[in-house]
Amino acid sequence: MEITTRLEFDAGHRIPSHKSICKNLHGHRYCIEVTIKGDINSEKTNSNFGMVLDFKDAKDLIKKSIVDEWDHSFIVYEHDEVVLKFLNSLKNHKTVIFPLVPTAENMALVAMDKLKTAFKKEFGDSIRPFKIKLFETPNNWAEVY
Repeated sequence: MEITTRLEFDAGHRIPSHKSICKNLHGHRYCIEVTIKGDINSEKTNSNFGMVLDFKDAKDLIKKSIVDEWDHSFIVYEHDEVVLKFLNSLKNHKTVIFPLVPTAENMALVAMDKLKTAFKKEFGDSIRPFKIKLFETPNNWAEVY
C-alpha cells in the first residue's frame, strides 16, 4: 500500500552556471510530496490499525528530516564560492550547504536519501519512502523513485 503526504517550505537558491535568470539569487515556495510504502497495520489494538502510518507521524518525520532544515534558508551549492563567501559574511543566516547544484532534481535526490535514512532508522524495512515529488513552482517539479 502507498500513502502520500505533502508539506511546503520557502527557500532561496541559485543555479550558478545557468544560461538564464536562474543564475541570480531567488526563492521559491517549494512543495514536497512524499509517497510512503508499507503494509496496512492489522493489529487491532494498535493506534495505527488500518493504516500504513498515521499521516501526522509521517509529516513529523519529514518535517524533522527535510523541512526544518530547508525552510527559510538559502540552499547553496558547496562549490559556489562567491555566494558562500557572501552568506558567511551575514550573522545568524540560515544557510544550507548542498553537495549538488540545488536544482529541483538534485533537491529531490537529496531529500530521498535523507528520508530513506530517517525511515530506516525509525521503521526498519517495514515502512519506506517510495517516491519524492518536489515542486519548485505549482507547474514544475521533479520526481524520484
